[in-house]
Amino acid sequence: MSDEPLIRVRDLARVYRSGESEVAALNGVDLDVARGEFVAIMGSSGSGKSTLLHLLGCLDTPTRGSYRLAGREVAGLSSDERADLRNREIGFVFQSFSLLARTSALENVELPLVYSDVGAAEQHARAREALREVGLAERAAHLPNQLSGGQQQRVAIARAIVTRPALILADEPTGNLDTQTTDEIIALFQRLNRTRGVTVLLVTHEPDVAAYTGRVVTMRDGRIVSDVVQTPASAPGVAA
Repeated sequence: MSDEPLIRVRDLARVYRSGESEVAALNGVDLDVARGEFVAIMGSSGSGKSTLLHLLGCLDTPTRGSYRLAGREVAGLSSDERADLRNREIGFVFQSFSLLARTSALENVELPLVYSDVGAAEQHARAREALREVGLAERAAHLPNQLSGGQQQRVAIARAIVTRPALILADEPTGNLDTQTTDEIIALFQRLNRTRGVTVLLVTHEPDVAAYTGRVVTMRDGRIVSDVVQTPASAPGVAA
């Protein structure tokens, strides 16, 4: 159905086994996220937020429960099918940037397209467009060690959007950045959310960062304990 949420999770659980014991990292989560939302996922260490993000990103499989992404049930897919869905529908941004050290910014951004059916010329064009969108067109030939932390995270965001995904999953994307650079990165996420309509789920432990999103989901002990819709603050440089 056209009005189905982009993400629909029901009774999602992930149990890890260590010897004779079991640890429920995620324990019966229900969650809907509509297309175009900007959602913060908060919680202390061990709350389950990273486990949830890995399941939503098709990087792991649930022990039980249902997860539908863009109308497709994910839980029963093979590893190859999950990889295909991940490459088409999801962009990832990590705290550590995860850029290849000896590869230019442009080549780092092109990487997700290597596994697609996009030709080389189109790969270059889309990577340059993505770098322009994050304000780094003039840094295309630079290596990561020639860029600041904020610029490296912008390259990572360009890499996340180059496949034109429906969903961006960002895991503590401002954790290694100072306050001013954090504001710039959050402004970029807000702008992409509003101009591209891309859905953003952002894991953070910082209330100041969560304030810029339209919804805050808080987790504890593998469960969602609150889910609050709010009026987002406008990051510097982003029109309300």
